[in-house]
Amino acid sequence: MNYHFEPSANAATLHTDCVVVGIYKDAKMTAAAAQLDTASNGAIHNHLALGDFNGEKGRSVMLYQLAGVTAKRVLLVGMGEKDKLTLEILAAATQAAVNALKTAKVANVIAFLTDETRAEYVDAGVRQSVTTIADALYSFNTHKSKKDEPPTLNAWTLAHTTAGDFSAAVNQGVAIASGMQLCRDLANSPGNVCTPTYLATTAQAIADTSGLVELTVLEESDMETLGMGSFLSVSKGSIEPGKMIVLQYNGGNAGDAPLVLVGKGITFDTGGISLKPGAAMDEMKFDMTGAASVLGAMRACVMMQLPINLVCVVAAAENMPGGKASKPGDIVTSMAGLTIEILNTDAEGRLVLCDALTYVERFKPFAVIDVATLTGACITALGHHTSGLLSNNDSLANEVFQAGEQASDAVWRLPMNDKYQDQLKSNFADMANIGGAPGGTITAACFLSRFTANYPWAHLDIAGTAWRSGATKGATGRPVPLLCQILLNHAKP
Repeated sequence: MNYHFEPSANAATLHTDCVVVGIYKDAKMTAAAAQLDTASNGAIHNHLALGDFNGEKGRSVMLYQLAGVTAKRVLLVGMGEKDKLTLEILAAATQAAVNALKTAKVANVIAFLTDETRAEYVDAGVRQSVTTIADALYSFNTHKSKKDEPPTLNAWTLAHTTAGDFSAAVNQGVAIASGMQLCRDLANSPGNVCTPTYLATTAQAIADTSGLVELTVLEESDMETLGMGSFLSVSKGSIEPGKMIVLQYNGGNAGDAPLVLVGKGITFDTGGISLKPGAAMDEMKFDMTGAASVLGAMRACVMMQLPINLVCVVAAAENMPGGKASKPGDIVTSMAGLTIEILNTDAEGRLVLCDALTYVERFKPFAVIDVATLTGACITALGHHTSGLLSNNDSLANEVFQAGEQASDAVWRLPMNDKYQDQLKSNFADMANIGGAPGGTITAACFLSRFTANYPWAHLDIAGTAWRSGATKGATGRPVPLLCQILLNHAKP
């Protein structure tokens, strides 16, 4: 898809297969719809007067070859109540437009949906519109012998009736959409394809696109030298070698502290010796979506050429019940020197992450954010709409929360204190790797917090938001928009 921006446009005089304009509830016209109505001698008004379409949120209706209008088609899209327009409603309107157009014989579209966005939200609205379009058109048929017919739609112009060039926001949206696509492609790939080695190859492809990116891949022998006994306690159960993948993007000033993103990359999670039930175990290929999202954020950062320093670390391994796999009750020593009693081998994500969180101290970061499909308890707590947020730093937590609001990629902060820390006590080691069922998301973060004392840290539990089950099963691309918004906010002068 090719994306463009056109300011100071008249919807009635544009040469395109389809013009898309919004209609508010109770048939109130947007500025672009009014332009079309004037040029067509009241055709829009007359259609709305029939009462079949009233501007309800998410609905649309197609009109053809209106007299006085250059476009071949006009798509009216419901925007809901005018005084309640939000980025979420704008996304729903954009989604409705794409759904109406992707089966039509339409190659190019000019849409005025972001024209009505409040001034302070226009950049975010434009970025989100591009990612919404890309999301609606996404398909993953790599492994199907018969491919779906691609839609004819190949060019989308975001237009405004007013002046002001938002081409930069369009380009940012394209980069974020590309990062989301990478995240989804990786997460949707089966475990026999997307292995730790495959993730390292993907990281190499990102590094090859820019001279500002350096790649380091720690092999298991390197991790053994570094004392990463916690990570290795997970990877040793599989014939697939684990890898710690490190991408450094040096877009900022030399010497400026970087932001570090750490992603959980369990490319398939059987649970290990604490074997998971068979039902829906196929979805455990999604247990590397944290890794996929930080790689997606890195790709977007490189495409946007942001003036920041960024480090992305992927802790990649399989969790398998092989002959060398860890057993419940085993005690291992982490890179930080803390000993861990493994009471449940299915709590493996925190075991690979804790060594990654210790490793990143060498970069002297101003903040570290880890992303992980860590706990089913987070789905119980927050469902499938909001990611969990826990942090050792109020300022960073607020920054992440606000970025989520800006990007329509919501998070909600959960508490973390010494009362929960007590649940991790072990009779035989410095800590256990589980803290019991109550507050499972919180105790998992408490475990990680013990390895983050030397920098501001935030943890995103995306177990409920990283993928969908059911008929539309697949990765969502979240939280790439949130991560990219954080990067954009830090890139501002």
